[in-house]
Amino acid sequence: MDIQEAIIAFDALSQETRLKVFRLLVEQGTKGAAAGQLSEKLGVPSNTLSFHLSHMSNAGLVLSRREGRSIIYSANFEFFTGLIRYMVKDCCSVEFASIRDDKDRGCSVIELANCCLPKTQEKKS
Repeated sequence: MDIQEAIIAFDALSQETRLKVFRLLVEQGTKGAAAGQLSEKLGVPSNTLSFHLSHMSNAGLVLSRREGRSIIYSANFEFFTGLIRYMVKDCCSVEFASIRDDKDRGCSVIELANCCLPKTQEKKS
């Protein structure tokens, strides 16, 4: 992941409909969802949704595959994991965040320090 790829991905996610679509696709997991299902759940016209899915696909955030007459969309978890890894490794100090590989579970674990609580939480202590 480089800075240009990150900028393109964040640009794609910085629009309300696209962010909603991406979150819904994350919820669907690797099985994904057909464009019609996404359109229904989000109340977005099909042609509008198609435009947003294309934008997200070009950014690397979304994958598509054909199943019969339907096109199934899913979040590109490999790309998104790379984006999160990029943010934690290259943009955050180890004292605030770190990422490590959990070989037993076959995943990456992001650890965020609890050192910088919002002011509202600091006052309650």
